[in-house]
Order: sequence, then structure tokens, then C-alpha cells
Amino acid sequence: QEQLVESGGGPVQTGGSLRLSCAAFSDTVMAWFRQVRGMEREFVAQISQNGGRTDYADSVKGRFTVSRDVAKNTMYLQMNSLKPEDTAVYYCAAAKIPWATTAVDDYDVWGQGTQVTVSS
Repeated sequence: QEQLVESGGGPVQTGGSLRLSCAAFSDTVMAWFRQVRGMEREFVAQISQNGGRTDYADSVKGRFTVSRDVAKNTMYLQMNSLKPEDTAVYYCAAAKIPWATTAVDDYDVWGQGTQVTVSS
């Protein structure tokens, strides 16, 4: 399976910010997901092919911003006002269908993940 490459994760204090990047070698619909050990992978943010439309999980609305630079083949996730519950491994993903939703099964190209740890 083809994979993408995430970067930018690391430790951060509550209320701090991080900017994740994903090397994206296509202009398909893309998304960010996150997963905590022992729990299901959950949707975080989605962005359209040209970056004109975005969607967010309720838990991150107003705090996270997804964007993409199509020319640079890169997707970003700006994370502000981070909370301990944001701690997870973050994955970027590219959709396999043009009408992709927020469902994990709509994506077939994944990164290996980058750890984000938010401490108090």
C-alpha cells in the first residue's frame, strides 16, 4: 500500500500550538485522522482537492485549521489551543473516491503517523 509521510509532531504544553505537515503526492481529497492506543481511529479534518472546502470534527472546530498547498504537494494541520485529549498519533490520508466522507474506509493511502503529546 502506498504511504504518505507526516511530520511536525512532538511534545507540547496545554494551550500550545503545533503545525503538522504531510507530503501529499496527489491532489485528491485528503484528511487528518488520529488514534489513541486501544481506541478507534477518529476523523479530525478534511480538505477538498483545491483546498476550497474543509470539514472538522466537533472536538477540534475553532482550534484546528487544515490547509493544503497543491503546488507543493503538501497538506498541513495547524493545531492551536491544544488540550491533553488531543494527545494521539496523527495520520494523514488520501481518498480513493472523489466523494469521500469522513469515514476511514474512504481513504486508501496513509502516512505512518506522527505522535502529538499534550501535557499539563
